[in-house]
Amino acid sequence: MMGGYLDDKFIQGAAAHNPYCFYHWQSIDIFVYFSHHTVTIPPVGWTNAAHRHGVCVLGTFITEWKEGGRLCEAFLAGDERSYQAVADQLVLIAQFFRFDGWLINIENSLSLAAVGNMPHFLRYLTARLHEQVPRGLVLWYDSVVSSGQLKWQDELNQHNRVFFDSCDGFFTNYNWREEHLERMLGQAGQRRVDVYVGVDVFARGKVVGGQFDTYKSLELIRKHGFSAALFAPGWVYECLEKKDFFQNQDKFWALLERYLPTHSICSLPFVTSFCLGMGTRRVRYGQEEAEGPWYHPSAQEIQPLFAEHRLEGAGRGWVKTHCCLADAWNGGSSLLVRGLIPREQDHVAVRLFSLQVPVPPQIFLSLVYKLEGASNVGVALELTTGDAGSCHVGSISTLNETSSRHSPRPLRAPPTKLARWVHRCGQQLHGGWVQRCYKVNLRDCLLRDLFVSFARPPGSQEEESFVCRLGEVQVVDAKSLLAPLPRVQAVTVSHVRWQRATPVEEGSPARLRLGCTLHWSYLLSPIRCFRIHCCAGTGGGALGGGPSGPEQPALLGLAFVNQYRIVDLVVAAAGPGGDGRVEFLVEPVPKEGFLVPRAEWGRAALLYSMPRTDGAL
Repeated sequence: MMGGYLDDKFIQGAAAHNPYCFYHWQSIDIFVYFSHHTVTIPPVGWTNAAHRHGVCVLGTFITEWKEGGRLCEAFLAGDERSYQAVADQLVLIAQFFRFDGWLINIENSLSLAAVGNMPHFLRYLTARLHEQVPRGLVLWYDSVVSSGQLKWQDELNQHNRVFFDSCDGFFTNYNWREEHLERMLGQAGQRRVDVYVGVDVFARGKVVGGQFDTYKSLELIRKHGFSAALFAPGWVYECLEKKDFFQNQDKFWALLERYLPTHSICSLPFVTSFCLGMGTRRVRYGQEEAEGPWYHPSAQEIQPLFAEHRLEGAGRGWVKTHCCLADAWNGGSSLLVRGLIPREQDHVAVRLFSLQVPVPPQIFLSLVYKLEGASNVGVALELTTGDAGSCHVGSISTLNETSSRHSPRPLRAPPTKLARWVHRCGQQLHGGWVQRCYKVNLRDCLLRDLFVSFARPPGSQEEESFVCRLGEVQVVDAKSLLAPLPRVQAVTVSHVRWQRATPVEEGSPARLRLGCTLHWSYLLSPIRCFRIHCCAGTGGGALGGGPSGPEQPALLGLAFVNQYRIVDLVVAAAGPGGDGRVEFLVEPVPKEGFLVPRAEWGRAALLYSMPRTDGAL
């Protein structure tokens, strides 16, 4: 999109206005980061967001024009050592950056020697990737044919079948017709789902359907049982009004919904605050933490099924979900749900998530929400289970809730960690949010679907419209709430770099800019992220130069791995012969959302001084 490597290239985020954001992850299985660089490595943020949703991520290996031809001849026209060396490097790159494989896109003609070695290269790359990368995947784009000519076929046929037989899948060119699909049925055989029929969303050339008519292409592709490759769905961002991006994005994917089977969430704990990884401000548990635009794809949390559900029959009831940056419980956005309960119905509901989770004997569910305006509808979570023959579901009771419709079920002497989790249930929280919690006993069950339901207020006979903002949903194994969290350990500071800072004004105290890298040891699976703080000591200063005492650490940013790069942190210079001190704090943020005491954070102090002689650093 737009040349690639835009605001998404910044691993620790950026202050971007109106960036591109993808959030219909449950409708796709594979994400390809495409650009015209020879070796395109997916930016870390895309890989993190995709993997959080169970989606594979591929980079792109592309050669084009005369320069691409020369490159191909250099590694393909010789003996096996050359193409094996290239394949080995591609596998190492995927391993290092933790993505899942490659789209191979050769868009230049090849000599007979080079095209003869191409299947061997593909087979070797595919085999090595399968050995070294779980779920590793190599796809071939329909461009070169077995003679070495650059000649797009718009189908799988005898001219390009050798490449399909050498890797995991085949991505067709875009100018196909239904007769191409019919011919491919025999060529694909039992590997029909490994043929990804290309659809150019920009609708360039003679295509069946693109732009908002992309569904016409999907209808034919599904009719014949093939997979689909949607190329450049960023069209909704590049070519339409930025201010209408979310509406256009939702419209585009809603038109395809019936042709895109949903994949499911398959493990617990399942926690999301619906954050898109961007916002106009940053919020933490209902309280504003920082103003200004931000964009950090790694911070994107699991997204729901964006849908509009209308009741059947004469009733006019409906409910619709869409993302919203106007308010948030945690992060930069929330899920806005609008709807209408008709006179003929007592409630409406919409499915938020599809799950395939073998659940433990006892789970806790939590919903944080906020009703807009004067609406008094009831809001609740609903769930469905599988294995109905043996599945037993115990009564669902709200925890610590005063509602007369539910009996409270407080735990006897709850462990500290569990008490932290339930203490907000049923209470009014910062910003008008409410948290409602449930305890569910199950036996031999699969958790299948999670719904949010909106019920008519008691005594009401009129149709009820409502606007509700969902801030967070949790489904948590009771045992996981009892397990103690480890402490952050072994915090170290490396790659230290000092520079003099430009004085704010004449006569102001001398200041320095500090760059360094923090490393620490911690298991990543139980946490959402790490929050990195800075505390000033003698001779030190906070980010931007404001005062920050030990009781008020300044937030520097978020980390999603066990390291963080600090850039241009402004600190006060130490006096001649004196010492300066700055302390860094690493706060783990558990998925369940409770606060970890500062005594359990990781910390490292950096002492610095000015030489006594010439004052040079």
